[in-house]
Amino acid sequence: MNLSQYLDNEKIILEDKIIVKLENFASLLHEWNQIHNLTGAKTIDAIYVNIVDSLFPLTFIEIPKTLLDVGTGAGFPGLVLAIALPDSKVVLAEPLKKRVSFLKYAAIDLGLPNVSVEAKRVEKVEHEAFELISSRAVTNTKLLLDLTKAISDSQTEYLFYKGSRVFDEIEDVQHQLDYDIVQKNQRNYLYIKGQE
Repeated sequence: MNLSQYLDNEKIILEDKIIVKLENFASLLHEWNQIHNLTGAKTIDAIYVNIVDSLFPLTFIEIPKTLLDVGTGAGFPGLVLAIALPDSKVVLAEPLKKRVSFLKYAAIDLGLPNVSVEAKRVEKVEHEAFELISSRAVTNTKLLLDLTKAISDSQTEYLFYKGSRVFDEIEDVQHQLDYDIVQKNQRNYLYIKGQE
């Protein structure tokens, strides 16, 4: 299947030029991954599945003007969202050097002036409050909220890509949050629309 078919199956609508950039990202990641082992997604199809996983929340979130992705790794979801949201300013926080090298190269190669890469842990990032903070497979919800306190405010929304543990994690913090959990296959998207 090509990427367009994957996107159509999930009712994700993107301009053709964005789909081409996403396909170019997939090829680039596939090439780098053979040498640098950046992600467990070893085939183009597996990368496409991860791209769709990254993009699916665009069907239910508010589009942010500023986005921070915590622990971007090989680009999921932050770099993928940056490609799909060219008018959003996206900061990718990633402490591992080989992943930082890939993210910086990809941002230049794919022509993404809206992306900046912070080669550091999220608690070291200095920035005004972001409209949206995303993260996939990085620590638990309470810790993520704590680590991002300095770069969020009462208007900041959060999008955490979670597995089944999300239900246990949310018990610790649910009394102070307005949130939804959107379930899709094995994925739980935790969308926090504000903190009290």
